[in-house]
Amino acid sequence: MQVDWNTFWPRIFEATGETLTMVLFTLLFSSVFGIALGLLLYVTREGNILENKVLFNILNVFINIIRPIPFIILLVALSPVTRVVVGTTIGTWAAIFPMTIAASFGIARIVENNLVSIDPGIIEAAKAMGASPVSIIFTVLIPEALGPLILGLTFISVALIDFSAMAGTVGGGGLGDLAMTYGYQRFDNSVMFVTVLLLIVLTQIAQFIGNYLARIFLRR
Repeated sequence: MQVDWNTFWPRIFEATGETLTMVLFTLLFSSVFGIALGLLLYVTREGNILENKVLFNILNVFINIIRPIPFIILLVALSPVTRVVVGTTIGTWAAIFPMTIAASFGIARIVENNLVSIDPGIIEAAKAMGASPVSIIFTVLIPEALGPLILGLTFISVALIDFSAMAGTVGGGGLGDLAMTYGYQRFDNSVMFVTVLLLIVLTQIAQFIGNYLARIFLRR
């Protein structure tokens, strides 16, 4: 059955809004948790300002366990927890929870890798001036890693668009759900083409904004 495009466009716009909601809220929540976790990973490394080998090893192993799990499997595996936290496993907000979990660990590793590249001499200079660990984190580490971090968050944003499409295949809503329900299951190639095109456009916009912001901060 082919869709009537005269009446179907509002559904397209609604699905696009659901996808944007998933991506933007997940990016917000996962950035907070991921950056905090990445900073904790870095400062507890051996020889760093809050060295704690036990905590570092626990966090490091946990991240290495979660990150390789394909998102579609993680989405299903977390469904009992999602039901407890959100109250349902269907819909946009139910998709945001597992997307946030997956993205947070990815961001944490990106943050840690960016911080490792910072010249240790800068941190030593801050210590010599009497800066506290908290002051070093907010006045040295974060500003020094901000440009590369924005590029890392851009990469995560693009991945989240992909995650949102996969979440749609199991009732998460958005363009992925639209592609499955009206495109794949009804063998309507026109719907598949439009949804894929919109996903490509969203990806290009996210990449452009991220690159633009990163250039601004890298020049400082």
